[in-house]
Amino acid sequence: MTAAVEWFTGERMGTRWTVKFARPADASPTPALPALRAAVERELDLVIAQMSVWDADSDLSRFNRAPAGHWQTLPEPLFEVLDCALDLAARSAGAYDPTVAPLVRLWGFGAGQPRDERPQRPPPRAEAIAEARARMGWQRLQLDRERRALRQPGGIELDLSSIAKGHAVDRVVACLAALGIRDALVDIGGELRASGQRPDGQPWRIAIEPPDLTFDAELPPRVLALREQAVATSGDSWHVFECDGRRYGHTLDPRSGWPLAHRLAAVTVLHASCMRADALATWLAVLGADAGLALAERLGIAALFVERDERGGSERFSSAMAPLLDAA
Repeated sequence: MTAAVEWFTGERMGTRWTVKFARPADASPTPALPALRAAVERELDLVIAQMSVWDADSDLSRFNRAPAGHWQTLPEPLFEVLDCALDLAARSAGAYDPTVAPLVRLWGFGAGQPRDERPQRPPPRAEAIAEARARMGWQRLQLDRERRALRQPGGIELDLSSIAKGHAVDRVVACLAALGIRDALVDIGGELRASGQRPDGQPWRIAIEPPDLTFDAELPPRVLALREQAVATSGDSWHVFECDGRRYGHTLDPRSGWPLAHRLAAVTVLHASCMRADALATWLAVLGADAGLALAERLGIAALFVERDERGGSERFSSAMAPLLDAA
């Protein structure tokens, strides 16, 4: 008899998370459901305690408040995430920048303020955008890898929202594996990672829902068969507002200080690491479909781009993504 897929869900990090899993076929002992849930929640609470911009007592928030010249020793998970973020910032020439917090807050999407959900509101003044950008700059950060410490140059504020959720997914997968659960699908707010397979021997399958498009355009959901892979999506279907007929989304271009102005509605990335898939999706979203697709081809990234156009919407995907779509 084929084992059943078990699951449990909850809320953390401002979103809903779900774990689906199958117990070992050889009946190896594994924790009961309440113990598994408690272990997952401990992992998520650890990420919040270290990387949350909403928790004033998190390691990240304390660094953001630190005076110029202060060296802060980082716990290993936060160091790992920040090291990855700074690597991508350097490789992207600032298209991806973890010091974007002042800009995110200015546009009404940040922590420490009531989120402005008005569907219509004016954008910030150009002078305010320039002032926020002057307080940014990943190049100003000094990371001592030997001591695992980060220097606050003065006024820098980190925001790891574009990578921390993916890291949390990776941590939960590793936690489950350590408890004997190696066949699992973990979803935290739409960032997912699959390990092992379903009880029937089939891969874990997920549906990528198309983003909101213009007119009455409809694109069918894409189904992906995940084999030891993670998937993350960046788009403008959430936390948006309009002014004078223009749509402003929460994904910002650190190089200009403005929300994305191109036609890209969403980009989905597959990678072995959900942390990297999460950050890469943001980087590619900032670049847009043309430059993003060129980069994905150059680096061998599996990526699916959805654009708004005169017909409503269309898809483009990298060579590495094509066989994965076909296989599903």
